[in-house]
Amino acid sequence: MASGKGIDGEFLRALKQKNDIVEVIRSYVPLDRKGGNHWACCPFHHEKTPSFSVSEGDQFYHCFGCGVSGDVVKFVQEIESTDFIGAVRILAARAKMTVPEGNFDSERALEMKKKRDAHAKIMLDSARFYLSNLYSGDKRAQAHLEYIARRGLAPSTVKRFGLGASLDFYGLPDYLAGKGYFRQDLIDSGVLQEGKNGRLSDSQGGRLIFPIISAFDEVIAFGGRLLEKSDFAKYKNTKETLLFNKSKTLYNINLLKKLKREQPITNVIIVEGYMDTISLYQAGFKNVVASMGTSLTKEQARLVKRYTENVLISYDGDFAGQKADLRGLEILADVDLKVKVVPMPDGLDPDDVAKQGHDAYQKCLDAAMPLIDYKIHALERKFDISKAEDKRAFLVEALKVIATAETESVKEDLLRKLRDKLGVTYHALEKDLQAVSKTKSEDVQITSIPKQKIAETSAGTDKHVKAKRFILAAKLFSASYARDFDLQKILFTDEIQRLIANYVIEKESVGERARPSELFEVLDEDCAELNAILDFNYEDKLTDEVAERFFNDSVKELRKERLEAEIAQCNALCTQTSDLEERRRLTKRLSELIKEKNQIK
Repeated sequence: MASGKGIDGEFLRALKQKNDIVEVIRSYVPLDRKGGNHWACCPFHHEKTPSFSVSEGDQFYHCFGCGVSGDVVKFVQEIESTDFIGAVRILAARAKMTVPEGNFDSERALEMKKKRDAHAKIMLDSARFYLSNLYSGDKRAQAHLEYIARRGLAPSTVKRFGLGASLDFYGLPDYLAGKGYFRQDLIDSGVLQEGKNGRLSDSQGGRLIFPIISAFDEVIAFGGRLLEKSDFAKYKNTKETLLFNKSKTLYNINLLKKLKREQPITNVIIVEGYMDTISLYQAGFKNVVASMGTSLTKEQARLVKRYTENVLISYDGDFAGQKADLRGLEILADVDLKVKVVPMPDGLDPDDVAKQGHDAYQKCLDAAMPLIDYKIHALERKFDISKAEDKRAFLVEALKVIATAETESVKEDLLRKLRDKLGVTYHALEKDLQAVSKTKSEDVQITSIPKQKIAETSAGTDKHVKAKRFILAAKLFSASYARDFDLQKILFTDEIQRLIANYVIEKESVGERARPSELFEVLDEDCAELNAILDFNYEDKLTDEVAERFFNDSVKELRKERLEAEIAQCNALCTQTSDLEERRRLTKRLSELIKEKNQIK
């Protein structure tokens, strides 16, 4: 089976054979053998009773508490907070294997790797150069040191973040010239720029330097801050390169990854800039990263999700006034992160508050509010509710926000807060909200379905989904009563279920046993459907008499479902066709289907 992830399938199989999943996981988490599996408290969620199971025979893990599952590559990917290729590299190093290029015949791929490696060396040498400048004793570095002192940064903090100094525009080009790098690589890496006269200069000339480091501890870019007033931008990043894509990067992600190795991360604080990050870290808040002044992207949201499900947005004190439209933060919610916004004192940013000490900033964190509450808080900054006209305008906008709440209980809570703030009766607010919701529904042309019908439909759907999942689980784990059952008799409409069924059918056709671990090579990283199927393999759920009865009942129910679908299709075709011969054929087939359905007891 091909890996589907840009790695040769044969190499991936060899990699897994040399990295036994039990031994790899045991190097991170204590495991206890119980029955045929190994058990531990899940490293991906907090629990006191072990529900994290590792199958040595099938080489996969599954947590019956939070539902996560995967093979040895996926485990390393999650525990090390890296991507698929990163996990492959870690396991390859462990097994003393060389990772092949994704395309063995591609000279371009090899050339790109060579170029990338050259850029990485250039960035590292540049970082060392900037760092040596800072403490070189050169008079030009005094301005950098004075700025650092004014911002209250301790020497240990400066060292931790690798801050440095660019003293002029030509020191770095001269330094790198003696390292033997190609001119084009120096330009393409972003550290140097070419002037009109063809001379190379430092792209961060004269600035305080903030190295931007990846989760793999690789310097991939630099941020620079001007120390004097100028027409140029105060902060500037090196350009995007083979190493650096701003939309996929978060400042301080390297230290966040180290923190995860030391302890569970409850939440991650997202700030806007370098100094906010560094000041909070120095104040004891090590779970902080920065979006580097840009709007958050889906890639950054997914990157955060590798570390936690809870995000605290901590932007400047005038954030609400400047950015009352907070839709950009909903990118985080789109990847199922739980978002709260930290209100800051007017005119202050996290860096200012952190200077007042740990407790001062902790008080801000304690006041963090859900995103929807903060949207209403932001609206308050736009209106003077002591004036009747502003009060009414605020009320209209606030009700539009409340109408987007996912549950009725949240709407009720927000309405009560609005009542207390504005002195309007709850009954009046409720009626106004109903009017807003009705208008919104009409705008998007939602067709309403009676609640009873929804309940009936979803109940039937849930029953069939559970039955299909159970049958697939029984086949995947080779339950004796399911061994001779042909999966082609079941109509799988869900794409993932159909893929799993086809995999089992393919394996059986060549006399091989299905192995759940192989499915992790072709399915998406977080496949909720596969996780739900694996949940059935808990203790004796698949092997006792109750399981066998449920399997047989499920088969009958789903055979009826398939037959009913075919009967409906035949009826529709009979109605549509005017060809007598075709109608006779369809009528005969319809009779056979009805007879087969009636035989199911």
